[in-house]
Amino acid sequence: MSDHDLLDHKPSVYGSAPEKGVVASHTLCVIVDNEPGVLARVIGLFSGRGYNIDSLTVAEVNHDKRLSRITLVCSGTPPVIQQIKSQLGRLIPVRTVADLTIEGESVERELALIKVKGSGDARVEALRVAGIFRARVVDSTIKSFVFELTGATTKIDAFIELMEPLGLIDVSRTGVAAMKRGEKAIGE
Repeated sequence: MSDHDLLDHKPSVYGSAPEKGVVASHTLCVIVDNEPGVLARVIGLFSGRGYNIDSLTVAEVNHDKRLSRITLVCSGTPPVIQQIKSQLGRLIPVRTVADLTIEGESVERELALIKVKGSGDARVEALRVAGIFRARVVDSTIKSFVFELTGATTKIDAFIELMEPLGLIDVSRTGVAAMKRGEKAIGE
């Protein structure tokens, strides 16, 4: 399209289509009261609106105050992510919602257990690759290994991909645990 075409272009009488925006992955940390049904309400918010959760971890973080931390990874355009954060913040048991993706640097880790079955050269290669990735052998039989690997999601994905041709038979992943870097806690 030339500069002339841009100048002569008239807007549609129907208006412009809504901007789709760039879909990006966001890591959200949500501090909630540790009470029955809280996780169901959070998940219901996502499923009721057709949003997908890519990763979800939940654990109590303060027994005395009965607080739990939900760390979830979801994808969407900036308006969708803003809507998710806003709606999460309105849920009654929610104390704090933080988007670690935009609030500065954070540390994200995931744990995976990966079972590989094999013998001979495939078994030796699986051990060699595990050494490169610093995966620990947490169970071993004559015909299989269970590796424990902690790190960024991309590291775990790469390890699993390399294990597939070597006899990968099972994977269990925790989901992302994340924390803001620096001296301030979530919400500060």
